[in-house]
This record gives sequence, C-alpha cells and structure tokens, in this order.
Amino acid sequence: MKVVLQRVSEAAVSIDQQTKSEIGNGLVLLLGIAPEDTNTDIDWLCQKISKLRIFADKADRMNLSALDVDAEILVVSQFTLYANVKKGTRPSFVQAAPPAIAIPLYEAFVAKMNSVMGKTVQTGTFGADMKVQLVNDGPVTIILDSQNKG
Repeated sequence: MKVVLQRVSEAAVSIDQQTKSEIGNGLVLLLGIAPEDTNTDIDWLCQKISKLRIFADKADRMNLSALDVDAEILVVSQFTLYANVKKGTRPSFVQAAPPAIAIPLYEAFVAKMNSVMGKTVQTGTFGADMKVQLVNDGPVTIILDSQNKG
C-alpha cells in the first residue's frame, strides 16, 4: 500500500458538485492499493500514520502526533499512486489492485483507522470521480509505502 499523507488545516471531497466529506485540522490520506497488500500492510500504515510526530507543539516544533492533537482524517482511494510511466506517455495502472481486491482492503483500512484514532474518519467514495480540495498546512507531505518500511 502506498499513502500520500498531507497535513491540512481543512479539506473536503465532493462528488457531482455535492460535498461528501470534510475535515478541519488533520490529515488527508491518498491511499493506493496493490494486489499483494494484506491486513499486515493496513496495520503497519495505520499505526505509523497515527503516531507520526508531524503536528506542532507549543514551541512550534513537529513533536505531536495525530493522536496527540485529535486530528481529523480524510481517506481517499487513489489507484493512480501505482501508475507506471516507464514506457511512452500514457500511464499504465496494471500494478494497482483491481476493485475486487482493493475495495475490501480499502474498507479494512478505513475501519482500522477508525479504531486506531478512536473516532470515525471521513472518506471519499471508492471508484468515484471525486474533487478533493485541501489547504496543505506547512506544507507537510509525506509518502509512505508498506512494501518499503526501511
């Protein structure tokens, strides 16, 4: 699994010009799923994301985690994180998991984030044409890959 994590002061997802989800201070997680991903990947990512010290403390240093600041979370499925552009100019997405594999893993990821954070996280809609608006705070953007934990 790959996650592009962005610390935000606000974010929203809309579908067909209707707001589906919105958050204030927190994290937007763009989640890509590969066919070989498992619950082990979900567990590692959710623990890592919730405990990353990327929020400012009173001294304005990045010392606090999403758990420490009771951050809001918005999870958006993003198969394009597995784009392969090595040949030509049209991306190939064959490395992304097909919906039959990806949907249950996406739902399991959301459920695990709910559990780890102790509250309901917001989501987009898997497979929908979504508009994501966000105000990146910092900016802080971090890429996590459960297949490259080193």
